[in-house]
Amino acid sequence: MIRLIRYSLFFVLLGLSACNEVLEPKPVDLLVDELVLNEPNDVQPVRLGMYSSLRGAAAPIIIAGDFTADYIQFNGTFNDYRELGTKQITAANGAVEALWSNLYRTVYVANFMLETLPKVAGVPEATRKQVLAEARFLRGFANFIGTYTYGDIPQVTSTEQAANRVIGRTPRATILASVLADYEAALTDLPAIAAGSTNITTNATYLNKTTCRAAMARFYLYQKNWAKAEEMASAVINSGVYTLEPNYIDLVTRDFTGEAILEVGYNLSDDPGTDQNAFGLNNILAGRREVIPSNQLVLSLVSTEAGLRQSTIDFDTQDLGGSDNGWTVAKYGTASEDNNNIVLIRLAEMYLIRAEARAQLGRQTGATGAVADLNILRNRAKAPAITTTVQADVLLAVERERVYELAFEGHRWYDLVRTGRAQAVMSSFSPNWNSRYELWPIPQREVQQNPTLRAQQNPGY
Repeated sequence: MIRLIRYSLFFVLLGLSACNEVLEPKPVDLLVDELVLNEPNDVQPVRLGMYSSLRGAAAPIIIAGDFTADYIQFNGTFNDYRELGTKQITAANGAVEALWSNLYRTVYVANFMLETLPKVAGVPEATRKQVLAEARFLRGFANFIGTYTYGDIPQVTSTEQAANRVIGRTPRATILASVLADYEAALTDLPAIAAGSTNITTNATYLNKTTCRAAMARFYLYQKNWAKAEEMASAVINSGVYTLEPNYIDLVTRDFTGEAILEVGYNLSDDPGTDQNAFGLNNILAGRREVIPSNQLVLSLVSTEAGLRQSTIDFDTQDLGGSDNGWTVAKYGTASEDNNNIVLIRLAEMYLIRAEARAQLGRQTGATGAVADLNILRNRAKAPAITTTVQADVLLAVERERVYELAFEGHRWYDLVRTGRAQAVMSSFSPNWNSRYELWPIPQREVQQNPTLRAQQNPGY
């Protein structure tokens, strides 16, 4: 069953100092009338509910993208992380369930907004358009992550419980067509942000046209539409709304940098870092050390090629011993630190998307070539410049640069699968790797509760 989630409507403005605690109860069926949207004053709470729903998916997105791949090795006691570390993932895995439920939570609240807001009298038309655009974007983003994680997924377009409980899987092509339609609709009505805007917290927290173009750049990259990927990435880079941080270390130690395009925030009262049930990344990576950076990744990040991006991980001799290599991921802090947020899109990714698109189009060199984009990031990291001009070598350089630049930001597994490199890379990394792990399983609970999904599990699970 696609489980619908009971919500409190006391949601917070994500990441701002005036936040109150967000209530994130256990998932249960949600009756439509428990979301209240009857008058203009109800719009903001439900709007913030959409953003809060996405925030619940953020940590599981990082886990899917990086723990499924070759970035981690198991070092703890919890079975969920043992499965991910040893590459023996099952449909009962808690992270598999958490991502699914939070993505569909996002879809559900977005659908509620799309169904209900047009009927509410007295809402200013500019507000109505913006909020409906945000709903379209968030639904599209959730479906994009969902289909690239699980394959064919149920397409949920309403809040009708009886119908939603028995929806079967929809072909990925159909889901992706709906993602693009949602993004294009959102782009029309999301607000524009002027170049040089100094409100970096708002720029990264709330959606705008440039956020949408960034998501579309990633969409077109995954679709291998190189020309459109380059176009959208260039639009984001040239917008002037976001700027590369001069010092890479600030991306590790600070929240809401000028480079963050989409970031979900937490404060002292609702920080998930030590909450095991919320898949808090600091708890998993630093507190309990359930997983640690793999030896292979450590060698990559401490190399000359990575430059200052080795600051993504940290070494402590107190942790060294047995199978523990002493390394820890440094990107996710605690509530008392200034790096406990999760960045879902940032500007450096746009340079990497554009570089890959340009290389695929055969444009390796020159001011508008792939190598120039890669060297912008390498110069920031004080790493040696890339000099190769051979297309295949440049594409491998892009893959390595994505490792150095984006480690533990949720990209690696998706990158390996979309480029057809998963089997070659992962089979040499783990003897347990199997091609079925190029998709996560549909969560066991969903298969048990939705009769239509019972015969539609991904192969091998």
